[in-house]
Amino acid sequence: MSRSAITRRAALACTVAASLWAAVPALASPTATRFEPAVEVTGTKLLLNGAGTRRRGIFNGYDMALYTQRKVSTVDELLALPGPKKLQFVALRDLPGTELGRLFVKGMGENSPKELTQKHSLSSLRLIEIFSGRPKVGPGESFSMVYLPGKGTQFFILDRPQGDPVGDAEFFGMVLRIWVGTSPADTLLKESLLGRE
Repeated sequence: MSRSAITRRAALACTVAASLWAAVPALASPTATRFEPAVEVTGTKLLLNGAGTRRRGIFNGYDMALYTQRKVSTVDELLALPGPKKLQFVALRDLPGTELGRLFVKGMGENSPKELTQKHSLSSLRLIEIFSGRPKVGPGESFSMVYLPGKGTQFFILDRPQGDPVGDAEFFGMVLRIWVGTSPADTLLKESLLGRE
């Protein structure tokens, strides 16, 4: 076999290998954001349960962390865990506010029974309103969702509360299922949040 033929075959092999590599989902890796190992919510210390990156195609949308009173590794444990919980986000690119709110509500609908979705429609509408109130969340900007027992879910953008808490523990369970439900927004992110990557 001629040297040029060998060179062509080697180039083809490299191209095929690169294509196959691109088709394989990226493995979970540490986030670009450094999340605190613990935070305090209404006087209760919460631990970093897990953190990961939300990917959509070739783009990284946001880094995300889940804080709980004790470490859990299953969805059932997480949903049954009493007390406050916190979801912390840091945008990695421009995230249009209205699209973000609608995607969250879509995720709730895909991971919760229809009757629950209808029952909590007003709280879901409030979620859309909060994010639609901003043209976008820019790179490096943060937002969070905090469950406060007896009060509901408090939304924050840039550490500022957005109105009063909404919903109840059941509603926050629907919020959590966006990322850890049976049809999660990102399977690798689900594993990371549950500390199973």
